[in-house]
Amino acid sequence: MRISIFGLGYVGCVGAACLAKLGHTVIGVDVNENKVRLINDGKPTIIEDGIAELCAEASAAGRMSATTDVHEAVHKTDVSFIVVGTPSSKEGHLNLNYIYAVAKQIGEALKDKELKNEAKKTLRHIVAIRSTVLPGTNEKVGEIIAEASGLVRGKDFTIVCNPEFLREGTSVQDYFNPPLTLVGTDMPEAEVVFREIYKGIDAEFICTDIRVAEMMKYVNNTYHALKIVFGNEVGNICKELNIDSHKVMEIFCKDKQLNISPYYFKPGFAYGGSCLPKDMKALKTLAHDHYVDVPVIEAIGESNELQKKRAVQLIMAQGKRKVGILGLSFKAGTDDLRCSPIVDVVESLLGKGFEIRIYDKNVKVSELTGTNKDFIMAKIPHLQHFVSDDLEVVCRESDVLVVTNKEKEFADLLARYPNKIVVDLVRQWKEVDYNGHYEGISWGDVNANSVGQNSVIAKDFCQTEF
Repeated sequence: MRISIFGLGYVGCVGAACLAKLGHTVIGVDVNENKVRLINDGKPTIIEDGIAELCAEASAAGRMSATTDVHEAVHKTDVSFIVVGTPSSKEGHLNLNYIYAVAKQIGEALKDKELKNEAKKTLRHIVAIRSTVLPGTNEKVGEIIAEASGLVRGKDFTIVCNPEFLREGTSVQDYFNPPLTLVGTDMPEAEVVFREIYKGIDAEFICTDIRVAEMMKYVNNTYHALKIVFGNEVGNICKELNIDSHKVMEIFCKDKQLNISPYYFKPGFAYGGSCLPKDMKALKTLAHDHYVDVPVIEAIGESNELQKKRAVQLIMAQGKRKVGILGLSFKAGTDDLRCSPIVDVVESLLGKGFEIRIYDKNVKVSELTGTNKDFIMAKIPHLQHFVSDDLEVVCRESDVLVVTNKEKEFADLLARYPNKIVVDLVRQWKEVDYNGHYEGISWGDVNANSVGQNSVIAKDFCQTEF
């Protein structure tokens, strides 16, 4: 494959050398003549373990060169990677001027590039944004290239998102051993090309929606930052208690079923139950008693309360007063109401004058005992007036149906009640084709007779159930 790489900094240099190692012919492009000269001399523009050998090998084999001439690079290649910098402002906004400037240059070069192959079919030039950019950048880059070239996106060229997952210091190793290869595109032809580019990489190849791909690097890095801060806060608490914090976190990481797993990583409703709220508060209080500041741990409960408020606002936004709550317990298949987040939602809606009906086959008010009974009676003292064991009645007499847990009997709800407003708090359905109005608490709404992009996302990334 003939590939041009715009930007010969850290990611660009590593990408050029590694792609050449995979057998591709690579032309690097940069405004910095010194970087261009280094690449043409078979030397890297950065210091990184293994990169010097790769650059020397690629140069000697004639598979890697560099230029300051944009037209030359675009005309001689089929795929162009954009890997220029996206510096951050003091407020956290990205400066995308370098991205847009390169896009314009590529567009101008494409204007007079021969776009016909031997079979006289249109050959799309593919531009891959490798730089970390916010969702929506791909669309803007496409507009810039189209305006500068006079060509049509999807016919003469296309833009994909191909984020990198490299760590400084081990980037060469990471390039050849990534956790996955991610390409966001709306063109099947582009997917075929990128599978060919990365066929020498032994990693799962995921092709997804462009905006999903644009979002991934931010989610990844924010979570990595969260892990570091969480580990530090746990360590600070352990130190005050004279506990070996490294042993604690070492054992924590051995749990691959819950702690280090996809299990809880799915957008949905707030947490509840008898354990998580109690133990999280206890750890927070332990830190407070020893005068240890733990702002991340402190914020967990606050964020959970915000998700409950979001559910209330989402239900109220439907503009209907008759609301059916499908599931009151903390988790499907139980009658545990202790700290069940939907109880707070019901309490709030009742206070605002909504007409509430509740269905939960597992909750029998007359049989509640102990702390379970004490909790619910403190929240909703007249619960027996709202709870029914007849799903048909609750659904028929409600305009809005709120699904709060994954009982199997809710699986055919959309087919049985085709004209309701359904608010899904737990991703009961991964794919939705509904005549009524469907909306998830943390994912997009799906209108009549349509399957949203989010249903595809769920199938790709959210296989694990709560």
